[in-house]
Amino acid sequence: MNPARQPTGKSAFAVLTSGGLDSAILLAESVKAHQSVWPLYIRSGLAWERVELDHLQRFVAKMACPALGPLQILELPVGDLYGDHWSLTGKDVPDGQSADEAVFLPGRNLLLLAKSMLWCHLHGVSAVALAVLKANPFPDATPGFFAACQMVINESVGGHVKVLRPYDKLTKSEVMHRGKGLPLDLTFSCIRPLGNRHCGMCNKCAERRRAFAAAGMPDPTGYATEEPCTM
Repeated sequence: MNPARQPTGKSAFAVLTSGGLDSAILLAESVKAHQSVWPLYIRSGLAWERVELDHLQRFVAKMACPALGPLQILELPVGDLYGDHWSLTGKDVPDGQSADEAVFLPGRNLLLLAKSMLWCHLHGVSAVALAVLKANPFPDATPGFFAACQMVINESVGGHVKVLRPYDKLTKSEVMHRGKGLPLDLTFSCIRPLGNRHCGMCNKCAERRRAFAAAGMPDPTGYATEEPCTM
């Protein structure tokens, strides 16, 4: 961490970001609302992370302002947990016709929260925000789950870090509209990148296409395969 730019206690605020649409928009909005914002990226060894992190670093650079602290990259490898899972191997990646449940990563939010909350506790940051949307179908995205994590992780260190979900009552389209004017071309959503580009065929690329279409916004993404969007 740059010693010239340190978190500043109660005024400091962290955003857990992957560089996808929702978390990038949340980061941009947080910079406008808080005096000191720290973007956190957790690297777990997933197949798409190199390209994802490259996009995120460029997005953060574009958002540069006095309120925005340097991107913090935290390590949390999951190879010993996931083994030969598609998220690590890049093989048999869920395609655009797959259900949302196909991209569920077991324990993902639990691991992300443990790492990010402990970072906040150790650096005097009062809260960490996630871009969890309304009607998220996964078991680690319920209000009860987040409340329990906040309590248990804080209890384990005698901490007081808050877990915030400012988008939990919003739909994808509502969040997209909040991102109008942002460099959304620098966000990244793909789980099977081809080179440095969105593949255009995976589950998350299909979700990304639908998000822009449903919001009535032009999609600036350069997909490797130009498939028509199906709503």
